[in-house]
Amino acid sequence: MSDPEAIWRESYRHPNAWDSRYPPLSMVDLFDQAAARAGNAPLIDFLGRHYSYAETLDGANRVAAGLQALGYGPGDRIGLFLPNAPHYLAAYYGILKLGATVVNFSPLYTVAELAHQVEDSGTRVLFTLSASALLPTALKVLDGSQLERLVVGSIAGALPPSKSLLYRLFKRKEVTPRPHDPRILSFSQLIANDGKHAPTTIDPVSDVALIQYTGGTTGTPKGAMLTHQNLSANARQVMGIDPHPSEPDRILGVLPLFHVFANTCVLNRTVLNGGCIVMLPRFEAGAVLGAITRTKATALPGVPTMYQALLDHPDIAKTDFSSLRVCISGGAPLAAELKAKFEGVTGATVVEGYGLSESSGVLSANPYERPGKTGTIGQPIPATHLRLVDKADPTQPPPPGEPGEIVAMGPQIMKGYWNRPDADGEVFVSDAAGRWLRTGDVGTIDEDGFVRIVDRLKDMLSVSGFKVFPSQIEAILHHHPAVKEAMVIGLPDPYRGEQPRAYVTLNEDVAATGAELRDWLNPQLGRHERVDDVVVRLTMPKTMIGKLSRKDLIAEVMAETPTV
Repeated sequence: MSDPEAIWRESYRHPNAWDSRYPPLSMVDLFDQAAARAGNAPLIDFLGRHYSYAETLDGANRVAAGLQALGYGPGDRIGLFLPNAPHYLAAYYGILKLGATVVNFSPLYTVAELAHQVEDSGTRVLFTLSASALLPTALKVLDGSQLERLVVGSIAGALPPSKSLLYRLFKRKEVTPRPHDPRILSFSQLIANDGKHAPTTIDPVSDVALIQYTGGTTGTPKGAMLTHQNLSANARQVMGIDPHPSEPDRILGVLPLFHVFANTCVLNRTVLNGGCIVMLPRFEAGAVLGAITRTKATALPGVPTMYQALLDHPDIAKTDFSSLRVCISGGAPLAAELKAKFEGVTGATVVEGYGLSESSGVLSANPYERPGKTGTIGQPIPATHLRLVDKADPTQPPPPGEPGEIVAMGPQIMKGYWNRPDADGEVFVSDAAGRWLRTGDVGTIDEDGFVRIVDRLKDMLSVSGFKVFPSQIEAILHHHPAVKEAMVIGLPDPYRGEQPRAYVTLNEDVAATGAELRDWLNPQLGRHERVDDVVVRLTMPKTMIGKLSRKDLIAEVMAETPTV
């Protein structure tokens, strides 16, 4: 049998060789080396206030020293319940300098969600802000879990002086006073030291730097254990697909840093390159467009819904996009129509990539400059092995000519799930080459080595014994000029098992009824694929990063469905 991976040695379109190697490197060394090189260069532009590499390094050292003085050290789990703010970087790298493990938590978590993951991970300290959207939740978790301490920062203190004053004057309702409690420290109290701390020996290959909880689209979220080498390798791999790594690097950091996509592509990769993160605390289309013009941002990582929101904003016509070298789309499939429209309006190049929490963020991407293929997730990034296996038996190849489950191996693949050896047994499959991560995504690999995702195994519907893939129906819906967003789900059916139903939102300038869309769609589908209805909605449920949430749509629909 010929080498199935020879295609990437012969037809590779990324700048660095596919079989590149990445020696072990701790995240502490990655950060310290970048700070030594960049010095007083800006690392953060937070709404106009700049923080240099030297200042951020000093803050990280002070966080490490403050935590060490409180008795925390190697192996402890310390959580970040933070939006995008300068506190995040100082805490993130400070925790790692301590030899402890960062645990990322979404700022949108409810008390129950946060409490569950705090307990599951054994988090001892939680960093948050005095914002009303965060602190009350954190306080309830502090009182109702094993959590020992809160470290509470102030968003106003991180802003430029003029904006800080306005924030204090006009956004007082967004701030919750910090109660007097010995378990609660202010961020300024924690870092009131000289930054000197006892050095810690880190094994990049075995020591866990980050516990990143999965999206939990099909059940309880699991904590992916990402080692220092996993994260540092993925940052270097992402740098390896940039054809111009030495040019000015100002990346728009609006994707939430708690998410693995932003952790690698916005944070770690930018630090590695000595670039600047133009940081915004949340996604607001007008603010993003203004930041691009103000800072002459060179890169914009986002999800498809973000690009659609930017297109829909009236300020897009007066935004200067000339500085943008690349827009990186991930987190969800990018419709060809949206890619073409965004590129046509802005002149920027949109590159689609792919990855998982379990892969530290990135597995594959289309090339930045050489020809890519719309509708694919590109080629594997350097040092990444991808294969297809049989959907029913991952120890076997798929039948000739049929799609298979995508499995991956590389230095960015997680160590395993936190305290879940049972889940490890389900997600990994081993052969003579090594241990492969099952992605749960079904795909094909073409003659040029470009990977196309057909669907997710877990999203697949069973209709009268036939397999129906929602994304194939959604792709057809996107061809209709009225459709902006589309999701297809299966509803329980006593005769067919599941009945496909489509939900859409519409473009502002085109009208269509659900019945019209259904009558247009169904003739293009196989009999078992046909939907019983197309429901037009004003909005679709989305995750924190703006990704369409099938899980939440199903929950909403089932809650609305009367029981018999």
